[in-house]
Amino acid sequence: MKPTRSYSDFRLYAVSVLLAVLVCSASWGTSGHAVQDRLDIDIADGKSVMIHVVVALCDNVNQGIVPVPKALGNGQDPKTNLYWGALYGIRTHLSRAAGWTRIDALKPDDRRILDRVVLHARLKRDATTVSAYVVADAWDGAHIREALQAYFRMVAGGSEETVEVRYGSETLDLRAGGAAHLLAYIGHNGLMDFSLESVGPAEVVTPARSTIVLACSSKLYFLDHLQAANAHCLLLTTGLMAPEAYTLDSAIRAWVGKRTTSAVIQAAASAYDRYQHCGQTAARRLFWGEP
Repeated sequence: MKPTRSYSDFRLYAVSVLLAVLVCSASWGTSGHAVQDRLDIDIADGKSVMIHVVVALCDNVNQGIVPVPKALGNGQDPKTNLYWGALYGIRTHLSRAAGWTRIDALKPDDRRILDRVVLHARLKRDATTVSAYVVADAWDGAHIREALQAYFRMVAGGSEETVEVRYGSETLDLRAGGAAHLLAYIGHNGLMDFSLESVGPAEVVTPARSTIVLACSSKLYFLDHLQAANAHCLLLTTGLMAPEAYTLDSAIRAWVGKRTTSAVIQAAASAYDRYQHCGQTAARRLFWGEP
């Protein structure tokens, strides 16, 4: 005769199954489809697409990099820095060659952030045009560890921030930090020089968000941290690379318009080859992302 199960046994079993599903779901991380669903809902609700970018300024003195010319590698001077004010830096390239409109914004109170720029573009999504905003912060190159810590907190949904800007006759409150749809880090891979603790599950919150890391070999060094934060890894790198703004611009446009990780990877590779002349095959191998 088979033993009978009590209601309490069944309830315990159901709870165990549910916990197992939740654990597995956390290990899988957020999917690109979940982020795109969030975008559809927010856009239908009249919200803008929000991207927050953390840039660790190139620093010959304080980072383990191959030195670049002095002006490009002064991590305390955003105006000429390789990743910010130089020809292909975030502030310069996006607001000139890439056609984003630059909006004046107040610099944050955090003295380690030496400059902030807000940029706006109208991007195609299906048959419609949507507003997208980039909030980009230039971190003192000597504080790359803190810049990465700030980035990981945002990726895990923390450090939400409202950025107030004047755009034409309007005053806009932009939901940045951990509230953004897409978080990006650009700069030297500091995790090659030091280690950081992963963001714990207690800090992981919804809604779904994607992330980009334009730094050398970011997949190898960042993937575990990003999965622990339950973020969708949209675009990481598999080798040495120049983390410049044209790659970010192309990736953002493909992410908004074409929706798939494969389209983002192809767009990033095409842009990288166009500027670096490394060949499509090599450029395509350089980038990786989760579906």
